[in-house]
Amino acid sequence: MKPSNNIWIRRQQCPCGDWKCYIKYEGDDPASVSSLHVKSEITSSSSSSEAVFTPYVGQIFKTDDDAFEYYSNFARKNGFSIRKARSTESQNLGIYRRDFVCYRSGFNQPRKKANVEHPRERKSVRCGCDAKLYLTKEIVDGNSQWYVSQFSNVHNHELLEDDQVRLLPAYRKIQEADQERILLLSKAGFPVNRIVKVLELEKGVQPGQLPFIEKDIRNFIRTCKKSVQDNDALLNEKRENDMLELLEACKSMTERDPGFVYDYTVDENEKVENIAWSYGDSVRAYTVFGDVVAFDTTYRSITYGLLLGVWFGMDNHGKAIFLGCVLLHDESSHSFAWALQAFMRFMRGRCPQTILTDIDSGLRDAISRELTSTRHVICIWHILSKISSWFSLPLGPQYQNFKAEFEMLSHLESVEDFEHQWNILVARFGLVPDKHIDLLYSSRESWSLSYIRGYFLARTLTAEFSVALESFLKRILNAQMCLQVLFEQVSIAANLGSQTREGMQYMNVKTGMPIEEHARNILTPYAFSVLQHEIVLSVQYATTEMANGSYLVRHYKKLDGECLVIWIPDDEQIHCSCKEFEHSGILCRHSLRVLMVKNYFQLPEKYYLLRWRLESSLGYLADENAQSSAGDCAQSFNTLTASLLTESLVSKDRFNYVHRELSSLLEHVRNMPVIDEYAMNMAVNSISDS
Repeated sequence: MKPSNNIWIRRQQCPCGDWKCYIKYEGDDPASVSSLHVKSEITSSSSSSEAVFTPYVGQIFKTDDDAFEYYSNFARKNGFSIRKARSTESQNLGIYRRDFVCYRSGFNQPRKKANVEHPRERKSVRCGCDAKLYLTKEIVDGNSQWYVSQFSNVHNHELLEDDQVRLLPAYRKIQEADQERILLLSKAGFPVNRIVKVLELEKGVQPGQLPFIEKDIRNFIRTCKKSVQDNDALLNEKRENDMLELLEACKSMTERDPGFVYDYTVDENEKVENIAWSYGDSVRAYTVFGDVVAFDTTYRSITYGLLLGVWFGMDNHGKAIFLGCVLLHDESSHSFAWALQAFMRFMRGRCPQTILTDIDSGLRDAISRELTSTRHVICIWHILSKISSWFSLPLGPQYQNFKAEFEMLSHLESVEDFEHQWNILVARFGLVPDKHIDLLYSSRESWSLSYIRGYFLARTLTAEFSVALESFLKRILNAQMCLQVLFEQVSIAANLGSQTREGMQYMNVKTGMPIEEHARNILTPYAFSVLQHEIVLSVQYATTEMANGSYLVRHYKKLDGECLVIWIPDDEQIHCSCKEFEHSGILCRHSLRVLMVKNYFQLPEKYYLLRWRLESSLGYLADENAQSSAGDCAQSFNTLTASLLTESLVSKDRFNYVHRELSSLLEHVRNMPVIDEYAMNMAVNSISDS
């Protein structure tokens, strides 16, 4: 490890509490990748499962490294390894010849015996094998290239099978990710044999199938021991300096952004321990879109031991908006509590209705203490990213069936159905007892749709929102960056995130219903498209009025899955048993169907939530005057063009002149830079008015 590298990785500690339990995030099942893991780590990325053809004299390579890699892959697939022998150099060409030979080429030269009582005799593997590949450099059209000048594939020894050749020193590689894991386990006091067992479990491979052996791990730890100790001191110093630079960056930001806020804590040595910040735009956005907050704690720095937490919201255009950021020195409940307190101070004490997080007991406890009135939801995509690590190995070929049934189970709307199907699932796959099943069941009220259906989530559980968060995090995180660069990246990405309107999109009416026409003028295109989808589907539902004035609403093709819609005419209240409005803030098809039966041509105002309205767009108030004048502008253009058309038809000269000038003017306008978005808004309003 180099102290200059600040490496950000996904949190790998399993929330079950077992330190040895380790989460993989590749998206593939450990069981399915176990056989690939060995080969992929001992060959380069260019070595695929396709056949590597036998080298031949005259074969051309761009570089000698390419040739060595090709020959090495050939050797690996044919039961031997290679090494670099001699090279020849000249003043004009530099190195112009390279010799690659079989690992058993030549003979060992006798060494002078050490002056010890019992010198260790090492048996040499070299037996004079003549297998080789010689390269020669040539210049063609001013470019250098290498060609095979000699090749022999004749060996005087047995070639090894695949399960043996992988144990040759040339192929026993400890990859960087495994090096980090080995050092962490070694620091925790794990002996080498237990480290091997842990790695085998994590990778889902059979005993003895790792791409390295105990000896390699022992040598690696011995080599790193001193450098790790020195490195720790350097890293501590660098972390302290980076945190101070970050603190200074926060202080200077307050001069550029009067709304910028930050907070931090120090340890007993007055060193910066935790730090959190937010921007003026984020604080203002929270006043409108702070009803649902996602707190992402996916990434941590293994170099500095810092956890990165990012708060997100969703605006009325369905886009993720940055709300705040925090760096924590550990993942304890106490640290999470401080982070939540800081965020609430930034947002002037207003708690969100719902907060979305990963599954984490420390974070759960902190939320229950600090946000007592806030609903806590565990994002289903975080759970789905972990079940492969938890269940693919013990379930083996049954895992895919389990995964499909689990996903279906998570979307059941009835609590009774969920509890019944859960017991069936656990029994069918023999998962009693299992610590991960116990963890999921104990937290089911925070992730199962049947339990959280009535929580307001503003469509933040969609796949699109999850992708948006991951995209933001990838923009701000570089594999090697100091904290000040991280701060700058966050500032840039947060600024981009606040530019939520890319021009007003014109939405076509699909049904021609007055409800749809009216909603188009009130909701953002994103919210309107969701409501429009429900309106289109509502016509497929039949209604049956009950004695108490409520309605049973059922799809015309389905005999089950009916919803109960309660209509209270006095104050125009409508409630559906599917709870879609409580969940997303947009009326469901069942409620819309009942309103249509009641001859409603517009939705009651209360069912156009402020967070989904056009008027709630960030920056909307700044252009209110421009919006209100859109109709006047359209009318002026219509009058002017009508007069111009009348005058131009008087003669052919007039018409040609007007046509030529208008064409030139149109081309000029099209090439003008777009300074703001409001011309698009005016165009949309003009189309709507016409």
